[in-house]
Amino acid sequence: MAVSYVPSGVYNRFSEMRDGPSHKLIIAIDGPAGAGKSTIASRLARKLGYINLESGAMYRALALKAILTDTSFGDEDALLKLAEDSRIELEPAATGNRVLLDGQDVTQRIRETDVTEAASRVSVHPRVREWMVARQREMGSEGGVVMEGRDIGTAVFPHADVKIFLDADPVIREQRRLRQQDLRGAEAEMTAAELRMRDQRDRTRSTSPLVAAPDALVLDSTTMSEDEVLRRVEEAVQQKLSKV
Repeated sequence: MAVSYVPSGVYNRFSEMRDGPSHKLIIAIDGPAGAGKSTIASRLARKLGYINLESGAMYRALALKAILTDTSFGDEDALLKLAEDSRIELEPAATGNRVLLDGQDVTQRIRETDVTEAASRVSVHPRVREWMVARQREMGSEGGVVMEGRDIGTAVFPHADVKIFLDADPVIREQRRLRQQDLRGAEAEMTAAELRMRDQRDRTRSTSPLVAAPDALVLDSTTMSEDEVLRRVEEAVQQKLSKV
């Protein structure tokens, strides 16, 4: 899988606290679905002028490729070969990243329910995760990156400069996801059930389960606004930058 990202020129309001490339941080934001990590990562990256890397977009894109090619979600060998033969591009946009799969814009498609469910099943395979982690490390190795996912601070970048674990009450997370997708009735119930199953798979998988790193700042966003969460994360970043 060839993965590329073209950063945009964004004003870095923390620039007065940095002296050069060696001070570009690696920031890891982990957490379950519906906790708000994608939104926070995107906003933080724009403020810092950093690259916003979505590990979830990589798994979702692979899952979509599996759907399109009728590849079994349980066939680890076939999924690994599929990953190696695919091309993903992440392009910065005002509301996050635009995602291209083999040249096709799949930004909206990979957020649909069937792809979300498939991504959760694809991501449980150890060799697939190992391969993805290697690509993610390559993309963020030089710093200046905000990477969000489920195992960034524990597996991808265990030595990240700033680690955030963003969580929220499961019921609140379900409500957020349903509002985000504007779902009601039977479709809403199915999506909520799939979210609960995904949580279970993410937290109990043998390879890189969803868990907060011991040195992560754990934030419960259940009763916090988006701006409040972002402010707490920025404080952690400022604290780190003041020491480098």
